[in-house]
Amino acid sequence: MRHYETTYILRPNLGEDQFTEIIERTNAIVTDDGGAIIDIDRWGIKKLAYEIKKEAQGYYVYMNFAAHGTTVSEIERIFRIDDRLLRYLTIKLADAIDEAGVNEAIEKIAARAAAAEAVETEETEQATTGEAGAKVQEKTEKTEPVEKTAPAEAEETKE
Repeated sequence: MRHYETTYILRPNLGEDQFTEIIERTNAIVTDDGGAIIDIDRWGIKKLAYEIKKEAQGYYVYMNFAAHGTTVSEIERIFRIDDRLLRYLTIKLADAIDEAGVNEAIEKIAARAAAAEAVETEETEQATTGEAGAKVQEKTEKTEPVEKTAPAEAEETKE
C-alpha cells in the first residue's frame, strides 16, 4: 500500500446530507479495496480564490489514507463523473506504508489534535484570567499613587 492525501471541493449548496453521502462513499471505496483511512477533516465552506464552475465558495474535505494505486484511480474516476465535485487533488506521500505505519500516522494525528486542543484551552483560560487580571491591575493602578504619596509624606515629616 501507499500513503496518500486527497483534498476535494464540493459544491456548497448541496446540504449536509449530500456532503456526508459523498464522504462516506469515498471512504467506502478506500476501505473496500483493503485500504485504511488515517484521517478525515471537514474544513467546511471556504471562499475560493477564483470561480470554479460558476461557484465562488466550496465545501473542502481533506482525506489522509493508505491504499493501492488502483483505489486512487477509482476514486478519481468517480470524482470526474460526479458533477457535485468542483475540484480534487491527490498527492502520494510515501511509496510504501504498512499497518504499523498506518497506526503510527493515526497516533501522530491524534497527538497533534490533543496538543492543539490543549493550546486552545490554555488560550481560553488566559483570556478569562486576562480579563480578571486587567481588573486587578486597574484597581492597583488606582491605589498605587495613594501608596506612593503616603510613604513620601511620611519621609518628609521625619525631616
